[in-house]
Amino acid sequence: MRAIIMAGGFARRMWPLTQRTPKQLLPLSDGYVILDLVVDGLLELDLDEIILSVNRRFSEDFRAWASSRGLDVRMLEEESMREEEKPGAVGALNAMLGSLEEDDYLVVAGDNVSSISYRDLASLMKGKGAASVAVYDVGSRDLATRYGVVELGPDSRILSLVEKPRNPSSTLISTAIYAMPWRSLSRVREYVSGGGPRDALGHFISWLVSREDVYGFRFQGYWFDIGGIDEYNRVRDLFSRGLIARPRHVRPGSR
Repeated sequence: MRAIIMAGGFARRMWPLTQRTPKQLLPLSDGYVILDLVVDGLLELDLDEIILSVNRRFSEDFRAWASSRGLDVRMLEEESMREEEKPGAVGALNAMLGSLEEDDYLVVAGDNVSSISYRDLASLMKGKGAASVAVYDVGSRDLATRYGVVELGPDSRILSLVEKPRNPSSTLISTAIYAMPWRSLSRVREYVSGGGPRDALGHFISWLVSREDVYGFRFQGYWFDIGGIDEYNRVRDLFSRGLIARPRHVRPGSR
């Protein structure tokens, strides 16, 4: 199994913090950044490869980060240098398909901080032989309007996924964490060629749900989508107090 970390955005809503630093490399503590937390979580799995999808503007920052950690991470670089040029998460995924091995993949947003077990998510995908989406109850219908709202059947199959509904049917949402066999992931080509929106991956998953079985992996604990400065400050505070924990499966030599 391999992992793709999506880190190609420009985080304009977090300026000035992200004018010269990509959001994923903002610190949680001295010497430990958001991306460290994501990668250390993924290392509970014996992955064949970790791929980092980045934009050209910040690619050298990410290479310096990987080198400083002694990580063998493959960088796939988008051509975008500013917000107006970015291809969107789906567009970036579609562009990289020709560079990927035909394998099972975890696809993870590089700014998601959560208590999920990637091992359990991967086990569901392998057991079902189908794409699986990490879902989380945000506990607020108002908050749910910002995400893809999910309806699950009794067997955990996703019956529907509606991206950013005005009147959400529940508070259960799709996080930007997916486990997909190659058969499902490669359908991004079909989706894009049919004219599907290329920004949020939730649009692709909604399309996929109407064409094949996709399952929801419901987890508890915490989940934060760091989309603004207030959310970043909250995560940083919780991390400093030990309420957001570093994963146990940390890489050798990490601080």
